[in-house]
Amino acid sequence: MSTMTLFHSPLSPFVRKVMVVLHETGQLDRVALEPVNISPVNGDELLNAGNPIGKIPALRLADGTVLHDSRVICEYLDQQHVGLPLLPREGSARWRRMTLASQADAILDAAVSSRYETFVRPVEKRWDGWLEAQGDKIRRSLANLERAHLAELTSGFDLAAIGVACALGYLDLRQPTFGWRERQPGLAAWYAEVSTRPSMVATAPAA
Repeated sequence: MSTMTLFHSPLSPFVRKVMVVLHETGQLDRVALEPVNISPVNGDELLNAGNPIGKIPALRLADGTVLHDSRVICEYLDQQHVGLPLLPREGSARWRRMTLASQADAILDAAVSSRYETFVRPVEKRWDGWLEAQGDKIRRSLANLERAHLAELTSGFDLAAIGVACALGYLDLRQPTFGWRERQPGLAAWYAEVSTRPSMVATAPAA
């Protein structure tokens, strides 16, 4: 029986992170999906009612409390299941994994911002230098993942790995010519493997 409501857009990579967590932790049946279609210039009244910033994902709990930001929601869900935690509960390992998860979110922030700049903003107002800077952030971050974090990613499909996988999936969806696989073959091999997980297959966005 559904006791929570997730404000949901299937093309949002931040929503996808939450959906993957729900699949991985066996909590999918606890959540009803509330479709929303928003942009930086168009909101949703029902979403805004409990979430004044108007962000998705947002998760309405049984008592009416609304959680927003995918990191907050994923951490909440990680504490609601009986399996192994998707983030270490304490110690230095927790901060390392949280930092890696934050890096994945930063890739997503840059990629989503680039999408808005090229798709939502009028052509005459687009800022090419800004777009180049977002691309540089993504390239630096992916190079760092390849060089310094492959072993961590392959150690388990936790919140950090889920975030990286969703970031790579979003790049494939919105920037298919980015060419990250040629520059990061180890990351590409890892992503090819985790993409076959049932949680990733079930949440794969359709263009």
